[in-house]
Amino acid sequence: MTVVGPFGLSVRDQALEADVQTGLAAVEAGLLDATKSEIPFITEAAQHLVLAGGKRFRPLLVMLAAQFGDPYAPGVVPSAVVVELTHLATLYHDDVMDEADVRRGVDSANTRWGNSIAVLTGDFLFARASHTLADLGPEAVRIQSEAFERLVTGQILETAGPQGDRDPVDHYLDVLGGKTGSLVAVSCRFGAMMSGADESVVDILTQYGERLGVAFQLADDVLDIASDSHESGKTPGTDLREGIPTLPVLHLRAAAAAHGSPEDVELVELIDGDLGDDARHAEVLRRLRVHPALEQARRDTVRFAEEARAMLAPLPDGYAKSALMELCDAVVHRAG
Repeated sequence: MTVVGPFGLSVRDQALEADVQTGLAAVEAGLLDATKSEIPFITEAAQHLVLAGGKRFRPLLVMLAAQFGDPYAPGVVPSAVVVELTHLATLYHDDVMDEADVRRGVDSANTRWGNSIAVLTGDFLFARASHTLADLGPEAVRIQSEAFERLVTGQILETAGPQGDRDPVDHYLDVLGGKTGSLVAVSCRFGAMMSGADESVVDILTQYGERLGVAFQLADDVLDIASDSHESGKTPGTDLREGIPTLPVLHLRAAAAAHGSPEDVELVELIDGDLGDDARHAEVLRRLRVHPALEQARRDTVRFAEEARAMLAPLPDGYAKSALMELCDAVVHRAG
């Protein structure tokens, strides 16, 4: 039994382990190749987050989904490179929008080189992803473009906020479906599709990926409040300090609006104040960690992870299916 990929996923079959490890190594080489430029500075900026590491969650899903067909098919590794390049590009843009200082334990690109270079580097990565994608055929281009549209739509919806009487929690879950679920779903879809798996299997894995992606992000929301460590390369309470709406805070706001308890109202006021003050920030974290809103966010995380697991039921039993199911468990474990 060997641990690979994010969350310490355990692979219990030597053949599957070899396929996954070989595939991920090839993806890593492909990422480095795709981020090279004739201009050394562009190479440095483009490889900044590649070299910082990361979970490689999406390429791992491509490799596991490919096990339901021919995992050695020529389109499998390039499609994994495409989804990871796309993900990396969004991180450059996200850090500019969020004014983030750190990403994956290193200075963010915008901190090191400024916003303009960070945005343009993200654009460069999108271009390189498109170049690789073009070799995978028009269907792959269509699928990726639809996912990218959903991703950008999710980002726009997050930036604009819920409109009218739209429930903020429902709005947020829609945002996550676009921002995170769409690309995770495509990772599973590409792996299965490029391997030549049956269309029914491709559909099942796509729906699995959509739900797992949302659960994955919700687990990060919980970790931002609950963790005392530097998991995900971010200091606990980073999203909170930056005013980024996450599910525990949205549940707190809903409770304060519905019941109006003095404690909840006071906590919302603290959150809406200056969280640049370390003492205030620590007090908010302390109170959120024992608030029912955090447990409610955990339950939501579990719900999406269990929905993802349920989607796998029609697939044939085997080590690849077991690994995908274990990812659901791992996401829940991250959320506590």
